[in-house]
Amino acid sequence: MLGVRFRHRLRHESAARARLLTESAAPADMLARAIGFTGRADEIAVGRDAEGRLTVLAGLGAAATPASARRAGGRAAASAIASKRLALDARELAPDLAAEAAVGACLRAWRFEALKTRPDPDAPKRLAHLDVVVADKRAAGAIWETLAPGVAGALFARDLVAEPSNRLTPTLFAARLRALEAEGLKVDIHDAAWLAREGFGALLGVGRGSVNPPCLAVLRWKGTLDAPPVAFVGKGVTFDTGGVDIKPADKMWEMRADMAGAAAAAGAMLALARRRSPAPAVAVLGLVENMIGAQAQRPSDVVRAVDGTTIEVIDTDAEGRLVLADCLAWTRRALRPAAMIDLATLTGSIVVALGNQRAGLFASDGALAAQLAAAGEAVDEPLWPMPLEEAYGEALKSDIADVKNCVAERFQPDACHAAAFLKRFVGDTPWAHLDIAGVDLRHEADALGPEGASGFGARLLDRLVSLRFEAADG
Repeated sequence: MLGVRFRHRLRHESAARARLLTESAAPADMLARAIGFTGRADEIAVGRDAEGRLTVLAGLGAAATPASARRAGGRAAASAIASKRLALDARELAPDLAAEAAVGACLRAWRFEALKTRPDPDAPKRLAHLDVVVADKRAAGAIWETLAPGVAGALFARDLVAEPSNRLTPTLFAARLRALEAEGLKVDIHDAAWLAREGFGALLGVGRGSVNPPCLAVLRWKGTLDAPPVAFVGKGVTFDTGGVDIKPADKMWEMRADMAGAAAAAGAMLALARRRSPAPAVAVLGLVENMIGAQAQRPSDVVRAVDGTTIEVIDTDAEGRLVLADCLAWTRRALRPAAMIDLATLTGSIVVALGNQRAGLFASDGALAAQLAAAGEAVDEPLWPMPLEEAYGEALKSDIADVKNCVAERFQPDACHAAAFLKRFVGDTPWAHLDIAGVDLRHEADALGPEGASGFGARLLDRLVSLRFEAADG
């Protein structure tokens, strides 16, 4: 993450500078006039100032907003990525907008380089320092302190998603999570034997084909409020071949990201710990591989979930909902949370419905759904409400078990069926399901990140907690 400092004056040693300009401010800027820069939203231009220093101009549109400030900051960072230090001139912005510009710059500057063994001579240098020049350093810095933890959580999630699966088996994922104890989180890792004793038959069925045993990670943040915790439940399939119903080879390498829901939940917990949230919270992460082997689960197998529900497995590639079923049922029974939000790269059909712009939102509680949607809009992680009607659940009736994990016919509304399946395991606990299959990866760079892992969900959940769960009467 960039080292961010708020300053009153520009430093001469900064290798590059950036100015964020609205359409009304651009005509008064000498460089903007010289190169024809108008300040439109998403406009970017690079030139040299009177001293020959690289200068980036980023447009804010007709008026600066948190979203336009983030995106302008991100575009400025991308244009100055070859510089080690960037000075962002935000003296014309309110303190909150200057802090949001720093958020965008940090998100865009992230790169995953843990496996690079030697410098790439064709790659740009890594931007490491950001000086944000503001009129009110104290106010902007105070707002940044509330936003930086969410950024750190999102980048932690990105690092996890970017890891190849041989470096992030369920056991290795759990080891990475244990490191969060240094942040003040309590981390419990439950092994396969514990899962068997507790009755996690659905999750264990998914992991039968892998030599890497599954586990359950439970991350707890105590907070200071005397209230039940809000629970984040994450699908952590560290690689998904599809099992016996094997996936096509095309882009199967992207299945290392099938644990993005668990990564986002862990990132949100890091954010809450970093900003010392008063709200109690817990993350329950089902970590497992869906592989092919002599012991692999078969279509037509019946497994028993934590709550006793019997599930007929129609398709072994509909494995994420089996993992979440056990995690949701156990969370409800063991932790009695105030609300449960699960995140999962669950279905291809949500990508057909919403593309790569929004995640699908299914919810049993209208207020929770509205606050999740508001949180998503606030942090550029937008959601779209999807239907959750009884008819979708009716389609999952099984002749030999309580429920099927999916319908047999293709070209069905699988995202809705999956949500209806999960709803069986939440009881009367307020619950929402975020299908993030279309937004876990960026397929091309944009203002808030390079191509690759997005970290979608970590900042959203952090903002949700601040909106709904941090008041004593919440």
